[in-house]
Amino acid sequence: MACLIGENITFTGKGKLVERPLDTYYEIFKKQGIQYLNDNKKLPLTVNGIFKPGTFEMKGNISSQFITGLMFVLPMLNGDSKIVITNPLESKGYLDLTIDVLDKFSIKIENNNYQEFYMKGNQKYEVNDYRVEGDFSQAAFWIVAGILGDNIKCIDVNVNSLQGDKAILDIVKNMRADITIDNEFVKVKRSRTEGIVIDASQCPDLIPILATLGSLSTGTTKIINAARLRIKESDRLKAISTELNKLGADIKGLEDGLLINGKELLKGGTVDSWNDHRIAMALAIASIKCNDPVIIQNSDVVKKSYPTFWSDFKNLGGKIDEWNMGE
Repeated sequence: MACLIGENITFTGKGKLVERPLDTYYEIFKKQGIQYLNDNKKLPLTVNGIFKPGTFEMKGNISSQFITGLMFVLPMLNGDSKIVITNPLESKGYLDLTIDVLDKFSIKIENNNYQEFYMKGNQKYEVNDYRVEGDFSQAAFWIVAGILGDNIKCIDVNVNSLQGDKAILDIVKNMRADITIDNEFVKVKRSRTEGIVIDASQCPDLIPILATLGSLSTGTTKIINAARLRIKESDRLKAISTELNKLGADIKGLEDGLLINGKELLKGGTVDSWNDHRIAMALAIASIKCNDPVIIQNSDVVKKSYPTFWSDFKNLGGKIDEWNMGE
């Protein structure tokens, strides 16, 4: 969006976000003659220039946010554009969701079998009323909590959603969870789940909580195609395996995933969130099956995506000593 203005715009940040790679956009800036300045490839980032319509080649195994970011902007340019995917596409659900929402605001994008995306120029956003769906990325924590603990019903989730993380429903079902899926809710009961192979390519944000479930399932759970998790808020493969292993889990890191040998129970102990909201929440759910208390350092990081997580955890019967949770 900043590249529609033609003036200096500076982006700042903190924590891991400062380091998240933006090389995909830097390559586009160079080709388009857009000036940019960063701090050794880290934020702050200043850009100055005007996007021009054209053909944008994008790798399919990078963060889908690079592709969807272009989808928001290219239709407003003075000319037609297309995005060409140069290798197998991951996180298709996030592209589907973006195209669907943009359509509701009168922006049209044509999907040619996920290989090319066409958009005419000179389109305009039009006002519309839209109710944001419940978030399967967050519901996943309670779905696993119900499997490990006791009955939990998640309401206000659209079981027909295009959200990529709706995959949690099929994954836990394949792991033999006792789950009921209704048009208006998802209900899970305490279950002894079984390990399976989980392909993370289309739902990477689910992996921390699925690693927790795999650690407490029978047999072996193998997570594959998860290399992109190493450039999230933390190296999530290393973070979740390191911290769950502190609690007694049996997890080995793979180049692009995890190999998890399940156990019936874990022990307690002190773990760290790695300044990552999903790691903190996954470790909280793991405490359900720990013999002793779990102390999560830097637990207030959940405020990034779920500020009321700890109060919801408590309302569902979780026992919390809030002395280290921050304000």
